[in-house]
Amino acid sequence: MFSKTYSAITNSVKTYAFAVGLCLLTSSGSSQNSVDIPLPSNLEQGYPRLYITQSEKKDLQKTIQKEQWAKEVLQGIHERIDGHVERHVTDPEWMVSRLQMHWKTKATNIYVEGINYSHADGEAPVPTVRFVGSRDYTTPYGKPKLEDILPYMDDPRGLYLPNRSKEGNPFEWAEQSKTGRIVYSINEEIIGLARDAAFVYWLENEKEYAKFSFDVFHTYMEGMSYRNEPIDLLNGHIQTLVGFTNFQVIHENVLIDIAELYDFLHPYIEANYPQHIAMYDTTIKRWTDQIIKNGVPQNNWNLHQAKIILKAAMVLKSNEFYADKKGREYYINYILNVTSARQWSLSKFLDYGYDKDNGVWAECPGYSIGVTKDLTNFIEDFNNTFNHNILPYMPVMEKAVKMLPQYLFPNGQTVAFGDSNYGPLSTEPISDMIRIAQKNNNKELEEDFTALYRLFADGEQTEQTGKPRADIKSFFASKPLSINSKYKKGDMDDYITQTFYAPNVSWHVQRMGTGKNGMMASLNASLGNHMHANGINLELYGKGFVQGADPGKGAGYLQPIYLEYYSQFPAHNTVMVDGVSSYTEMLSYHAFDLLGQYPQSGQKEGYYPDITYSDVYFLEPETRSDQSRLVSIVKTGAETGYYVDIFRSKKQRKGDKFHDYYYHNLGQRMAIMDADGNPLELTPSEEMAFAGGHLYALDYMWDKKAIKLEDDYQAEWKIDMPEGQDDVFMNLWMKGTAGREVFSIKSPPNKAFKGDHGLPYEVDEEPYLTFAARQHGAAWESPFVSVYEPFTSAEGKSIEEISSFEDENGNTEFVGLNITHKSGREDLVFSSANHQNVKYKDMSTDATYTLIANEKSGDWVIFIGNGKEVTAKGYTISAPEVTNVVLEFKEGVLLLNNELPVTITGNNSVKKFGAGALRKIVLQ
Repeated sequence: MFSKTYSAITNSVKTYAFAVGLCLLTSSGSSQNSVDIPLPSNLEQGYPRLYITQSEKKDLQKTIQKEQWAKEVLQGIHERIDGHVERHVTDPEWMVSRLQMHWKTKATNIYVEGINYSHADGEAPVPTVRFVGSRDYTTPYGKPKLEDILPYMDDPRGLYLPNRSKEGNPFEWAEQSKTGRIVYSINEEIIGLARDAAFVYWLENEKEYAKFSFDVFHTYMEGMSYRNEPIDLLNGHIQTLVGFTNFQVIHENVLIDIAELYDFLHPYIEANYPQHIAMYDTTIKRWTDQIIKNGVPQNNWNLHQAKIILKAAMVLKSNEFYADKKGREYYINYILNVTSARQWSLSKFLDYGYDKDNGVWAECPGYSIGVTKDLTNFIEDFNNTFNHNILPYMPVMEKAVKMLPQYLFPNGQTVAFGDSNYGPLSTEPISDMIRIAQKNNNKELEEDFTALYRLFADGEQTEQTGKPRADIKSFFASKPLSINSKYKKGDMDDYITQTFYAPNVSWHVQRMGTGKNGMMASLNASLGNHMHANGINLELYGKGFVQGADPGKGAGYLQPIYLEYYSQFPAHNTVMVDGVSSYTEMLSYHAFDLLGQYPQSGQKEGYYPDITYSDVYFLEPETRSDQSRLVSIVKTGAETGYYVDIFRSKKQRKGDKFHDYYYHNLGQRMAIMDADGNPLELTPSEEMAFAGGHLYALDYMWDKKAIKLEDDYQAEWKIDMPEGQDDVFMNLWMKGTAGREVFSIKSPPNKAFKGDHGLPYEVDEEPYLTFAARQHGAAWESPFVSVYEPFTSAEGKSIEEISSFEDENGNTEFVGLNITHKSGREDLVFSSANHQNVKYKDMSTDATYTLIANEKSGDWVIFIGNGKEVTAKGYTISAPEVTNVVLEFKEGVLLLNNELPVTITGNNSVKKFGAGALRKIVLQ
């Protein structure tokens, strides 16, 4: 589709050397760092320069003549702007008058009150640019079509807009503070049209396009030149975020449009209006300085700001042209190497956010993947613009891209804790790495990432690309990705591991297999950005779906339902104490401690594959409660397996009122039954509510029913699939105990599933069916003990019966389970919170987690998680300190995996074994 001529354009973009020893340029209020990333030198002095130079114009024109795709792009641009340009010849005020300006008042000062616009004052000699209505973009009002905008609209009544909440969407006057981002959106649309016209003028030399573009540009920029930094009347956090047009400097993307427009229109301005250039440059510099001055450096904002700054800087002249010496090189160096309060150098940004050991960015998955993608985009953009590869100065990026598959559930959807959504993994960071490797002739890097890319992309040749958009960037975008067929597809096991732990976001995952019969449990606490107050939160997979799914963010971050429900404990699969557990959501500092896991995070071989576990501890800060959660996956066959979940919770200062275990699961139906499968008679209850001094979150839930009981019970969810497909279930068995009360609840919809999620109902519209178990008093010696089994209607459940047993030595912090299967297999689960030696029949253990599995064939396995001594099946296994051990008897052979040296006694033999991977052993 793309011609060789076009390829030549992208490959012949300015060739620059770079200055390794360039001296650091400093600014007022900035800290100085040694230069880590060298800058390009011999920068292009002419215009345009952002995407193409004047000398490359003829090549582009040839491409448009020869290539159908290019003709269609240009035609689409013409169709969008020609009518406006033609009208401008006879009515030059029509488009200009629809800019959102202070046409009459000519205000220079903008005042906000927290997240909302307040008022404006001061008077400039010309109309000035209006500020956006609110940081919260939720509004009943819609953005009108250009022809419906009142010309020169500057009225004390506000904005004249359609009300989408009323039938017929009638136009009415609205206070500016109630209009979300409509002011900004209108201006951005008009500036975008003017930018397109500037490009067409440069390409075709038709002055009508230049006049249209200039009149819009000059009106806007002259008005912006008199605008001052907005003032927050509350003198709060917002003051550190505001830009000139938006409440958040990361949303000043109109400055990118301005830069692109200025770049293509610059020769026309030089020839006709050179007297204004100093004003334009000064305005762009002031605007850029505002973006540097404000913002949030410790998350994705830093990068979003850098992307805007780079484009704005590129249309400035060199440093020596300005009295303050702040030109193009100054700003490029700033985003690469200078750190100030709210704009960090790229190096500091990477050091702060990435775990160098595993490549995880310190935000929730949705934002983490986005940051990695934005960084690879930035590296590629920088490389194409300056012919200067900065990837070698960002070594963590290779690991950051390679770890992305660790986010995947067995069905290919990413985990979605915090402000994230479920969906496929973006291949863009991977393809960026291939493009960077190809441009710099790095064959090893190209082969490395081609192997990863081909695991996700169809075919061997090219990335899936749609028809180019009618956008000027389509002429300069990277050519379609070409895959070298000699580089083979990688193995997914090279990128994902059975367990994975990212301490910088307090996230631990266990997984087995892929596809419908794969299994995965993901645990997270609340460390990093865009996190929720969720304690020890669980996401659970079963039979093709993330059934125990996180709910998403539900609404905008400033909406009550986000602040009071979606970001709080009751919306998650966790345990809340006394109805009040909470802490700061968004940027949060509440991690769990990983006390035990098997196999070790990132381990790729040498372990027993059919059992995993994690044991984590969390200090719930609101009530100062100890919480521990042990989660295990046990695979019992190619299509069968189950999860063990043991959650203990108690207040350190005693006085426990109650502890609530929440679990939400996909499905149109939920049933709560006794251990034999008979429905339990739950009755309406108002106990789980805000009334009584509890969280507001509880009042967002409805149709609450409850029953008090001491016996074992079950809950079961059904995803009712269309005719001809197997229905999908999740069965939860939970151990009964004194003081237990069980609830069925309807919760606000799960908003984390986007696009084609394969579910047979509108998940984001229907109630999220919720089970809750309340333990009156402490839940440490009476923990929440659960066994989850996903299954389909065709297969049925593989577990036949579950019962519990006590420690014969009387340990009150012990849980024992006997799980029998229809296959004849029997599993015995031992879990102790205190490492005391516990006994049941001829078995004893001091481990946190022990599983003894007995197959009908006579094969068996003893699994020891964090223990020193276990006796079972006629063997005693002892270690000098707590460790993980697997002893398997399979087809007459003993197999051992031990992470520390152990001594095994059995069959009248005592033998010591050094630490080792799973291997055959002989005792005699």
